[in-house]
Amino acid sequence: MNGDINLEDQAAPAIERQVMDVDIACAGFGPAMGGFLTTLTRAWSENPADPAFESRVAPGMPLQVVCYERADDLGAGVSGVVTQARGIRASFPDLNVAEIPMGAEVSSEQVLYLLDPVGASRRSTLLRLGDRLLRLSGSLMNVRDYAFRLPWTPAFLHKHGGLVLSIGQFNQWVGAQLMSSGFVQIWPGTPASAPLFANGAVAGLRLADQGVDKGGKPADGFMAGMDVHAQLTVVGDGPFGAIGQALDRELGMPAGHAKNEWAMGMKMVIELPADVAGPDSPLQPGAVWHTFGYPEPEIFGFLYVHPDRLVSVGIFVPSWLGNPSRTAYRYLQHYIQHPALWKYLKYGTLRSWGAKSLDESGRHGEPFLAGHGFARIGEGSGSTNMLAGSGVDEAWTTGVQLAESVVELLRARQPFTREDLAVTYERRRRDSWIENNARAAENARNGFQFGFVRGLAGMALAGLTNGRLSLKAEIPAPHRQIRSSTPRTIKDLKQREVAMLAVEDGRPFHDALMSARGWPEIPFDGRLLISQQDALLMGGKVQAMQGFADHIVFRSAGLCIGCDEKTCIAMCSGQALTLGPEGVPVFEREKCIHCGGCVWNCTNSPDGLHSNIEFRAGSGGLHSVEN
Repeated sequence: MNGDINLEDQAAPAIERQVMDVDIACAGFGPAMGGFLTTLTRAWSENPADPAFESRVAPGMPLQVVCYERADDLGAGVSGVVTQARGIRASFPDLNVAEIPMGAEVSSEQVLYLLDPVGASRRSTLLRLGDRLLRLSGSLMNVRDYAFRLPWTPAFLHKHGGLVLSIGQFNQWVGAQLMSSGFVQIWPGTPASAPLFANGAVAGLRLADQGVDKGGKPADGFMAGMDVHAQLTVVGDGPFGAIGQALDRELGMPAGHAKNEWAMGMKMVIELPADVAGPDSPLQPGAVWHTFGYPEPEIFGFLYVHPDRLVSVGIFVPSWLGNPSRTAYRYLQHYIQHPALWKYLKYGTLRSWGAKSLDESGRHGEPFLAGHGFARIGEGSGSTNMLAGSGVDEAWTTGVQLAESVVELLRARQPFTREDLAVTYERRRRDSWIENNARAAENARNGFQFGFVRGLAGMALAGLTNGRLSLKAEIPAPHRQIRSSTPRTIKDLKQREVAMLAVEDGRPFHDALMSARGWPEIPFDGRLLISQQDALLMGGKVQAMQGFADHIVFRSAGLCIGCDEKTCIAMCSGQALTLGPEGVPVFEREKCIHCGGCVWNCTNSPDGLHSNIEFRAGSGGLHSVEN
């Protein structure tokens, strides 16, 4: 490591911290940690008397395994997913999907290219020509409702035999089984703020201080975060987890690796009336629609059908969409109104809403997977496959692989060193389908930095050749991917002037700019087409526990003051960022859903590498079990 930090050095002299010793400390509870803890629990339950599972910190007791989760509930996941479920089914060979609320077997799958029905989408001349030809061909090319249905689903997108799930419901289902075993402890609403280092190794976790002001200084009711010492620290806290970020700062990244590709995933869970989701409707449980082309060509979308007339419908707004007017919620509202979707959705009612950032770097963003005393699993470990649009099953499987390695080392009485974790965990991962798929997808999205048509061609090339052929590209840091909105033409200037006039009436600038550029106004109906703040109230709830420090921090106020784009405000999912009087965004923790979008949508960097926005440990976030 780049300099050892002793446990004593990390604790401020004036603060006394309680210390707890465990065998395994875990940060974050998602699909990856679910796979890890499920596999470890099963190995123990098959033979509880196995001496390998005797605790070293509490002799005579089973292993002491504790997991700390930031969110207030295990059902706070914010994603409806379709997954091939290869790893999940291996863990649950007798799985009855009906036991998982909102779970369904994939029953059908199709890909739709969505044409622009309003004329506001930013499309190249070549793409507009192609769209015109499709419209003229009409039924000959299976074009209906401004949508071209591809005659086949590319093999790399296939989810045949897979599952449609709600991550919130799936996490709750897995967590309930784990806690009923009595083998592991899971503590929601307990954020871990930093890893503990000692003698060149990770030696555990420090929990976040409570009873502090927004700046983190002790206030009334101060309680110092506990230091949890562990032989092994398992890091599965996602792409913006405090522990994963701290490890990246301490260790750096492997040569040639960087986390430069992101996307904002935003979706709604909509309940449809019985006559719309009846037996003659294509929206049967397990139906999966993949879409691309609208509202902007670079934005991919989805529609998944759950049981009980529920559908998850949403979009992914990527970092390589250079337009700084990245108002994901406004884009989502236009997306659900596309004629191919709206003919079904317009009769529905919003049941839930959510958003999260996705690390789309894949293997390009893979950090050091293991070191002395720690191992990383899940999305933060670079497991997401962006060619297949799949991450949950991959994350689950990395957790399974680590658990199998831990059991192997426990039975061999071997310590959790970098070398031992390399020949067990890393070897399993490198020899598995996770690695094979990751390599095939590694360069699958390179072309999108140079335009939608080139990106689509590059993705098809990588998919059809299993990654053997692909486009080459150097992916810039996220803040360098956002183009300037400085007016270049008289038309641009007039649009900006119209938007600024709307701002004077209290309207968000980027939302007003979209309207000035030709996007129709949203016809609010109070049921499905509602304001962003109403979506927070109707589709979930934000938990912002008192006594924790703000987790969004602006490193340099000067950079914020000099920023003209303020893309962080445009892409803030909960409208927790607003423009302050001096140009520095104001952060309202009570509205933050912890999506992390502000970090990679910041157009400035104090060092040319990191965002000007720092995402620290914090409690709370959006909670809705239907997510």
